[in-house]
Amino acid sequence: MDTWQECRKKKRIELLARREAVTEDDRFHWSMVITTSLERGFPMLWKNTVGFYWPYRGEFDPRPAMNIIQDRGARLALPEVENKNKLLRFRRWWKEAPMKTGAYNIPIPDNTELVMVNAILVPMLGFDVQGYRLGYGGGYYDRTLTAISPRPLVIGVAFEILRLENFHHRPHDIAVDFIVTEAGIYRVTTKEIEIISTKKCASENF
Repeated sequence: MDTWQECRKKKRIELLARREAVTEDDRFHWSMVITTSLERGFPMLWKNTVGFYWPYRGEFDPRPAMNIIQDRGARLALPEVENKNKLLRFRRWWKEAPMKTGAYNIPIPDNTELVMVNAILVPMLGFDVQGYRLGYGGGYYDRTLTAISPRPLVIGVAFEILRLENFHHRPHDIAVDFIVTEAGIYRVTTKEIEIISTKKCASENF
């Protein structure tokens, strides 16, 4: 019988292939919807320092949405992997920020200011109906979110085709606060995820 680690490894391979098979047209349209939901559903981001991610292997590209909230007052930051056993740290990013290649060949800001984030937009290779995120297996976000106090608002983003009923999360897994897909905005409750309107989400006092 496969261990939970082996089951997750197989699921990651399956979900990554599913995401990379998305057509350019579908990716474009789904991304437009997600960008609009992020813009309209989370005005609280405009006055905060927001961590986000550089897109990797077919992930939703958050940069258009981040450019919008930056223009409305948000400070932005990208995560940096200093060491595989350490927490993520966030460096300030703006459109003309100097960049270099970091871990996993992902661009990161080149020695810009280290900042604390109030909200984080996290990529999800998969997600389940309880609001748990399946990542790439490094555990960076889970360890970081456990350590940050106060905990930032955590918004997971993914395409709907990556939704799972349950991937049998472990004690170290951390649920996100909201999930945004092309289907809409899901609020994560103590029971399961529930879809809410952008207007309702925008009115929430996080």
